[in-house]
Amino acid sequence: MANIPRADVIGSLLRPAHLIEARAKWREGDLSDGELQSLTDEAIRDAVAMQEAAGLDTITDGEFRRPNFIATMGVRDAEYGSVSGFETVEADANWLRLWKKPDGSPGGLITEDTGPRSLVTGKIGVRRDIVAEEFPFLSKAAGKARPKYTFPAPSWHRAGWEVGHSTGAYPNCRDFLLDIRDYIRGVVEQLAGEGCDYIHLDAPNYAQWHLDEGIRAQFESWGRDLDAELIEDAEIDNSVFDGITGITRALHLCRGNAPDGRFLADGGYGRIAGELFPRLTNFDCLLLEYDTARAGDFTPLASVREDTVVVLGLITTKDGRLEDAGLIEARIREAAEFLPLERLALSPQCGFASGEYATTMTHAEQEAKLRLVGEVARQVWPNG
Repeated sequence: MANIPRADVIGSLLRPAHLIEARAKWREGDLSDGELQSLTDEAIRDAVAMQEAAGLDTITDGEFRRPNFIATMGVRDAEYGSVSGFETVEADANWLRLWKKPDGSPGGLITEDTGPRSLVTGKIGVRRDIVAEEFPFLSKAAGKARPKYTFPAPSWHRAGWEVGHSTGAYPNCRDFLLDIRDYIRGVVEQLAGEGCDYIHLDAPNYAQWHLDEGIRAQFESWGRDLDAELIEDAEIDNSVFDGITGITRALHLCRGNAPDGRFLADGGYGRIAGELFPRLTNFDCLLLEYDTARAGDFTPLASVREDTVVVLGLITTKDGRLEDAGLIEARIREAAEFLPLERLALSPQCGFASGEYATTMTHAEQEAKLRLVGEVARQVWPNG
C-alpha cells in the first residue's frame, strides 16, 4: 500500500465567477472556443496552485472543462457529453424528483412529474476525446501533488437508460452498461498511457438508490430489482480494471450532492456493504462519505477487503462552516477501530460543485476546508 494519498480530494471545485460567465457567453456564441479555453486554462492553474498550497497529496482540474461531473452524458444536457447516442428528452422525472433539502423536506431537481433528461436513444459512440482535452494540461500544471482523473463509473449510467426511450438501441440496460464499460475502459487505458497513475470513478447510484428505504420503495414501484442491480453493477464496475494494474484505482460512493446542499439518501453503508465491498477486487481505494449522521457509523468498514484503503469523506462540502480539526481526527481514530489506521485516508465528503453552480460556501471557505484536510492528514499520518 505504498504511496497512499492521505490528503485526498474528490473532484469538482467551485468555479470562479468569471469562468461561469465565460461559459454562459460561449454557449450563446459570444465567446470563441479559443477564448474559453484560455480562461479555463488560467482558472485550472489557479485551482492547482490552491490545492497544492493546501497540502493535498492529489489534485484535480476542478472539472472546470465540464458542465457537470457526469462528463459522458450529462443529466439534462446530452449535447455536452463526451459520448454520442444520448438525447435530451422530456421524460418521467424519476429519481430526479426524489431529492431532499438539507432539512429533509422535498427538494427535487425536477419538481414536476416530467422534465428534461439525458437518455440513451441510439448506439453509443465517441463524440470527443475528453482525455486529450483534460488530462495533459492537468499533468503539466501539477507540481508536487499527484494529478488524479475523475470519471463516472459504468453503473451510474443506469440513470440514462429507460424503457420506451432506450430500448430501440439497447433492448436491456445490461447491454447498454457493457458498452459504456468498454468505452470507460478505453478512457482508463488512454489515461494510463498518458502517465495518469490515479483514476477515480464516481458511482453515486450505490449510495443514492440503495440505502434509503423510501428511495428503494420508489425504485421498486417502477419495477426495479435493486438487489440484482447491486450485484450486476458491482461486477460491471469492477471489470473496468480487469488486468489493469500499476495505478491507483478508486471508487467514490456519493450520497447526493446538489445545489443548496440538497441530498438524496438517508441510511448507512451497512445496507450494501456485505454484497458490494467484497466484489470490488480491482479497486485499491473506496471514497466514502461520512460528513453527516445520515451516513451511519463505521461498522460497514469491516466488510472492506483487506487490500483496500478507505478515504473518509469527513469534511462536508454542503456547509461553509469549518469543522474542528480535533473532532475530525477523533473520527478518524474511531474508524480505525474497524480498519487499521494505515488503511485510512481523508478527503472532503464530495466535490464542491458537482455542476457549474454551487451556493453552499465561498471560495475562501472552500480553501479553508482543503487546508484542513492537509493539516489533519499530516497530523494523523506524519510519515505519509
